[in-house]
Amino acid sequence: MDYENKHILAPMVRVGTLPFRLLAAEYGADITYGEEIIDHKLLKCERRINESLGTTDIVERGTESVVFRTCSEEKDRVVFQMGTSDAVRALTAAQLVCKDVAAIDINMGCPKSFSISGGMGAALLSKPELIHDILTTLRRNLDTTVTCKIRLLNSSQDTVQLAQQIERTGVSALAVHGRRVKDRPRDPANWSQIADVVASLSIPVIANGDVFEYEDFGRIKSATGATSVMVARGAVWNCSIFSAKGKSSWEDVKTEYVRKSILWDNDIKNTKQTLKEMIMHYSSLELAEGKAINKSDTIADLVKLYGEEDYHRLVTVNRL
Repeated sequence: MDYENKHILAPMVRVGTLPFRLLAAEYGADITYGEEIIDHKLLKCERRINESLGTTDIVERGTESVVFRTCSEEKDRVVFQMGTSDAVRALTAAQLVCKDVAAIDINMGCPKSFSISGGMGAALLSKPELIHDILTTLRRNLDTTVTCKIRLLNSSQDTVQLAQQIERTGVSALAVHGRRVKDRPRDPANWSQIADVVASLSIPVIANGDVFEYEDFGRIKSATGATSVMVARGAVWNCSIFSAKGKSSWEDVKTEYVRKSILWDNDIKNTKQTLKEMIMHYSSLELAEGKAINKSDTIADLVKLYGEEDYHRLVTVNRL
């Protein structure tokens, strides 16, 4: 994986599934992260080839729900992000997906209670020995690129020290979200502390935080010296943020997302959640569109809402 001057879609729960990743890549994203998936979940799954869609699916046994879906088109750029708190469990889970993705990334920054209570995400930031155990175990036993993503600690010195310890595990890159665990999304990202990490490491550093326009890619890269830049909310609000030609209209982006969700048979709950995330920045879920999304029970309901009946019929016919 080449990390030089790349624009990257950040891992986002309920958003970073195949249709959204492919949409981001279509607009110009060089690397796309999938949503975080917990290792415990993966241990209940098996890998299957979906001949109808042309995808590789990680399917939960019993429920038959698709936990992760990918395709050959994105193999060289998709990053599988995993939540874990145990090296052996992480390796077993990673071995299920490692041959179908470009890299395995360990989430060490999620501040959500479900993640921290399980010893995962940001809980790992205070456990450098466990971090070392997880990353070195993956590095020694996988041929796939291994990376991780962290948040800032309480002081720049502490963050730099942790980053240096992570570098010594042999990971290929480190993503740094410029906020601490206690910070909220409305709090400004601290680009200067990301710069401190960049200055202390020799491996590529990916800067993340407060990228809302295409020009912000250059601004944060210049301010931090980071090798590459990662965007989360800015991409959800309008995925064409990755386009150097300028943003497409919000309506056009939504239409393209709906079409890709139809084409790749995306889970209805996931599609609804992503659409709601997309519209909340510009509108309200209490208005007609938001209410209609909430009431949609099937993909056919969304197809009708967005006037994509002809496209849906075309896709259905081609699958037969």
